[in-house]
Amino acid sequence: MLILLINELLAVFPLLNAFAYITTRTVAATFTSGIIVFFLSPTIIRYLKKHQKNGQPIRQDGPKRHIIEKSGTPTMGGFIILLGVLISSILWVDLNNKYVWIVGFVTISFGLIGFYDDFLKVTKSSPNGMKSLLKFLLQAGIAIITILYLLIFTDDFQPVVYVPFLKDFSINLGIFFLVFGALVIIGSSNSVNLTDGLDGLAIMPVMIAVGSFGLIAYLTGNVLFAEYLNIQYMSGSGELAIICGAVIGAGLGFLWYNAPPAMIFMGDTGSLSLGSIIGIIAIITKHELVLMIIGGLFVLEAISVIVQVISYRYTGKRIFKMAPLHHHFEQKGWSEATIVIRFWIISLILAMIGLLTLKLR
Repeated sequence: MLILLINELLAVFPLLNAFAYITTRTVAATFTSGIIVFFLSPTIIRYLKKHQKNGQPIRQDGPKRHIIEKSGTPTMGGFIILLGVLISSILWVDLNNKYVWIVGFVTISFGLIGFYDDFLKVTKSSPNGMKSLLKFLLQAGIAIITILYLLIFTDDFQPVVYVPFLKDFSINLGIFFLVFGALVIIGSSNSVNLTDGLDGLAIMPVMIAVGSFGLIAYLTGNVLFAEYLNIQYMSGSGELAIICGAVIGAGLGFLWYNAPPAMIFMGDTGSLSLGSIIGIIAIITKHELVLMIIGGLFVLEAISVIVQVISYRYTGKRIFKMAPLHHHFEQKGWSEATIVIRFWIISLILAMIGLLTLKLR
C-alpha cells in the first residue's frame, strides 16, 4: 500500500526511491511487524487471560510437569502474529502482485481453521478441538483450490517438481501436482503444529525456515540470480520475501513473550497458518523438495508421530517414550531449555544444508 504513496512522492523526495527495492521493504516489513507484535502483545495477553479461565488445555497423558507449570497459560497467540504479519505486509508489499494474494488467502484460511480449533479447545476445556477428518477436509479444500488457481491462472507456473542437487532435472506431475501440492501445504502446516509443544520451540525454526524461503523467493524472482544459480525463474515471486520478513519480525516480537516460561502459546491459530505460509511459498518458488531439508525438524516431528501410531496399532509397542519427538526427550530427562535450544540448532543446520542446494547442482 505504501509503495503507491511513495511513487507519488518520488518527485518531491527522491530518497524514497530506496523503497522501490524489495530488500528495503523487506527490512521495513520486519521492523514494522516486530514493533506491532511486541507492543500489542501485553494488551492481548491480558485480554486472553481474562476470557480464557483455564487457558490452554494440557494433555493429561503428557509430561506431568506440564500440567503443573503450563496450566492457565492463554493460547491463540497466533492471532497476534497474524495481525502483525498482515498489517505489515499490506503496508509494504506491492498489492498488484498475484502471489501476495495467494499467500494471503492460504495464510488467513489456515489461520481461521486454527482459530476455530483453539476456540473449541478453550470453550470445552479439552485438548481435543475440531474433528480430525473435518480439519483435514477443510485444509485439503483450501490447498486444492490454491493449486488449481496457480495452474490455471498463472502462466509461468508449471506442475513440475525440481530435484535438489540435480542439474536440469525435473519431474512433470501433470494433474497429480494437485495432490502433491496439497500434501506439501497440509504437511507443512500440520508438522509445524506438532512441533509447537514446548515454550519457544516452534517459533524459532519457523523463522529460520521462513527466512530461508524469503531468500529463495528473492532469488527466484530475479532473472539474473535465477539464471546464475540455474534455478527456475518465477516472475514476481521476489515480493514474497517481504511477507517472509514480516513473519520474522512478528516471530521475534512473539518470542519475547513465548520464551520459557511462556506467557502465551501460539496455538493452532499460529502453527497452522505459519506452516501453511512455508508450504505455499515452497510451491510458488518451485522448491517443494528443498522444504523437506530446510523444514527437516518439522518432518522429524511428524514422522515420530506417524511411526508411533503405526507401531502401537500393529504391534502394541511404542518406538518412542512419547510422541512428538520433543516429548520423547522430555521423558528421557532432558530439560525443556536443552531440548528447545538443541532443536533450534538442528533447524539452523538443516536450513544451511537446504540453501546449499541452490548452488550444488
